[in-house]
Amino acid sequence: MARQSKPAAPPPANRGQATILDVARRARVSPASVSRVLNSSARVSEDVTRAVLEAAAGLDFRPNLLGRNLRASSTQALGVVLPTLTHPVFGECLQGLEAAARDGGYSVMLATTGYDPAQEDGAIERLLRHRVDGLVLTVADAAKSRVLDKLDREGVPYVLVYNQLARNAARQRPTVSVDNRSAARQMVEQLIALGHRSIVMVAGRFRESDRARLRYRGYADAMRAAGLDAQAPLELPFMAADVRTELQEALTRRQRPTALFCSSDQLAMRVMRDLARLGRRVPDHVSVAGFDGVLLGALTAPTLATVVQPSQQIAAAAVDLLLGILAGDRYRTPAVLHHTLRVGESIAPPPTHASSPAAHAPAAAVAVPATKPDPP
Repeated sequence: MARQSKPAAPPPANRGQATILDVARRARVSPASVSRVLNSSARVSEDVTRAVLEAAAGLDFRPNLLGRNLRASSTQALGVVLPTLTHPVFGECLQGLEAAARDGGYSVMLATTGYDPAQEDGAIERLLRHRVDGLVLTVADAAKSRVLDKLDREGVPYVLVYNQLARNAARQRPTVSVDNRSAARQMVEQLIALGHRSIVMVAGRFRESDRARLRYRGYADAMRAAGLDAQAPLELPFMAADVRTELQEALTRRQRPTALFCSSDQLAMRVMRDLARLGRRVPDHVSVAGFDGVLLGALTAPTLATVVQPSQQIAAAAVDLLLGILAGDRYRTPAVLHHTLRVGESIAPPPTHASSPAAHAPAAAVAVPATKPDPP
């Protein structure tokens, strides 16, 4: 269809709440042409297709946008966005979300991001195109998230799980979590009480996890309170298959660690496996503690000492909060649930200097990671 000669109308005041008529006006084509392009229901010229797609992108138009003024009826489906299902804590959370949603008369649709912040927008878009009624999600950085800013502009109901915002954050968002900083501090205090004085934190990349950054702050709090040095963290890729090289470097630091505090149970179990490959016994040579409390940690040998997050309760609370928001309730304060410590067999008093294999290893200088944690 030929383009009309009249000038395009200005975009609507609320971005993300555009209609098919707004797209048609900006593209200078008919609403029927917009529908054909977006639904791929008929042949349309390249010029018209390009104009419609550019107009839709410029208006943040989504064919099945969830915006309140466009939603004719509920789909009784909730979207779930998680970093991965290979990490047991997210598998346990998804199971809890599905059960809680089912009890509320909803189904769930899942998307994962692979710990890649760049994948978050696409994952959310795919779910919204299926017209989910709301979202439960874990993002890389809840305080500085462009995708959350976009959801806020569009009025999409959502609740964050595991992400935790500071009480004085410029923008508060619906969250359900434990107190990551306090929980990490308590676990490191447990290691200190056992006699450890050189403790290193092993974490996923800080840019991919605001939870890891908070847990490092808790680690540093405990170390400083005991008059000890908070050492540079050992940052590892979340999906790394083998960490022996990185562990060997950590174990040959000038200030050799007798304990490793890991930012997740998945990392902790990987560390325990690769320490064994290096000839280090846990906890005889090195103590290892984790964070999450996944059920699998109780099946390892030795059993994993960890901070236990109540993933089932986190999931249930998130669904309850989201359904309340969908019903018109006003979000008020973050939900911070209680954590516990599981003092497993993977931690013990530090070895004597003579019995530690690290005592005879040559010291090696280790560069501080380029990505440093935020100051506490």
